[in-house]
Amino acid sequence: MSLSVNLSIPFPSAREAEIVYQVLRVDKEPSRGSIVKNLTLDNNLLQVLISGTEARKVRVALTSFFDSLILVTETMQQFGPPVSSYDYY
Repeated sequence: MSLSVNLSIPFPSAREAEIVYQVLRVDKEPSRGSIVKNLTLDNNLLQVLISGTEARKVRVALTSFFDSLILVTETMQQFGPPVSSYDYY
C-alpha cells in the first residue's frame, strides 16, 4: 500500500515560486527511505507530491519539507521581493 500527499502552494508571483522550487528541488530524499518527493512548477503554483509505503516516513518527509519551505519563504520575506535580471538594465 502506498500513501501520498499532494500539495498546491501558491506564491504571489511566478518568480517567487521559481525561487522556492529551485531551492527545494535539490533536496532529494534518501534512497533507503522509500520516500518519493516530486516537485513541479506551474506559473506561481508549486505542486508537491510526497509518497511512500510507511505513514511514519511520509510524515517525517512532509515535516522536513515544511521546515525547508518555511525557511525559504522567511528568507525571501527578510530580503524583500526577488529582483529579476531585467531590473539591472
